[in-house]
Amino acid sequence: MIETGSLIRSLSGRHAARNFHTFVINEIGRGIVTGQFPIGSVLASDAVMMEQYGVSRTVLREALKTLESKGLVEARPKVGTRVSPRSRWNFFDPQLLAWHFDAPPDPAFNESLFRVRELMEIPMVKLAAQHRTAEQVRLLKYWAHKMETADDSVEQFGLACLEVHSVIAEAAQDFLLRSVTGVVELILALALTRNAEANGSQYRTQSALLFTRLVSAIELRMPGDAAGILAECCALDRKQLA
Repeated sequence: MIETGSLIRSLSGRHAARNFHTFVINEIGRGIVTGQFPIGSVLASDAVMMEQYGVSRTVLREALKTLESKGLVEARPKVGTRVSPRSRWNFFDPQLLAWHFDAPPDPAFNESLFRVRELMEIPMVKLAAQHRTAEQVRLLKYWAHKMETADDSVEQFGLACLEVHSVIAEAAQDFLLRSVTGVVELILALALTRNAEANGSQYRTQSALLFTRLVSAIELRMPGDAAGILAECCALDRKQLA
């Protein structure tokens, strides 16, 4: 399971420690999502992949089982391991979503990300405004302040922003809506890196201001206002990716 924030941390070239198992999963999974291994194609034989990735058969087979559980591949007798159609992929899997960061820009996929985010996170922020605790408000203010003071550190800004989303998810007390976190992290990573040289600083400043307003609405238990401000956040992210 990918750790929340791993994609944001990777923006500065800092990757989590990995073992052979996760290395193989990432190499093959990313290759499938980015089109290196086309849909419908059959992966190389075990012997070839064992040599290519420098792993044992046991490690390779376990990695392929993990990818199969995500819907990316299917093992067939006498055929081999075939890349599955996108309709079978588990797009709510955070690791699968993170691999899309390296894929070519896809406006239709990005639009789907925003559609899902708005459908799930707007109800979530309304619930957070209704159920938040004093401690959760304190954490929201702390991380919103970290966003404001991140200066030019894209990683610090992104991690602080993701923490705000995570606290909101906790305050909402809805475990199914929390599954949107992986979608939010991918959108955030894309927004922080697309058009970064042109208007990255302006985007972060505007985003920090919106999140400060959002935290205030949650603190005051104003779910309608909180939903409206989150919609503004989504619009800003969408503009950044346009």
